Amino acid sequence: MNEVVVHGVPNQSTILKDGDIISVDCGTLLNGFCGDSCYTFCVGEVNPEIKELLRVTKESLYLGIEQAVAGHHLGDVSSAVQDHCEAHGYGIVRELTGHGIGREMHEDPRVPNYGRRGNGVMLKANMCIAIEPMITMGKRDIYMDAHDRWTIRTQDGKPAAHFEHTVAVRKGKAEILSSFEEVERIEGKLY
Repeated sequence: MNEVVVHGVPNQSTILKDGDIISVDCGTLLNGFCGDSCYTFCVGEVNPEIKELLRVTKESLYLGIEQAVAGHHLGDVSSAVQDHCEAHGYGIVRELTGHGIGREMHEDPRVPNYGRRGNGVMLKANMCIAIEPMITMGKRDIYMDAHDRWTIRTQDGKPAAHFEHTVAVRKGKAEILSSFEEVERIEGKLY
């Protein structure tokens, strides 16, 4: 929660409280194929500054998805995420990336959240990738928690947001294979 970027391990001593945020990252396996999605939730009333981080991060996901079309490059996806988030003064986690996805949860290619347009692997129709911006309110630096050797946190202790969709690359427009529809129906569009 809050400064946890990914892989937070639940425990009995950490209790969510009003104003916290928490990311829930879920994988699926159906008929031999994997899916991956993440959503960052608000717990009660959250500071408007943090809601803005969530809004911009989620927007960057969809801007990246708009670039995930046949004939574009991974750098087009990556730079769309980076440009949007950095324009708002946020940090882009570089050590963790999105990924190809199919019969395995994590496949090639890596899908970074930073890059240059026109660079990287050319996207081909029917490729499946997981695009997942991991964005920090402060500096981009992260570390692995020494206690559990799994949780990844921001070094400066500032909040981080994480949203993810599994996407099929198509000609003209990407197809989003995961959905936030049910979450947003229940929660409303908070950001």
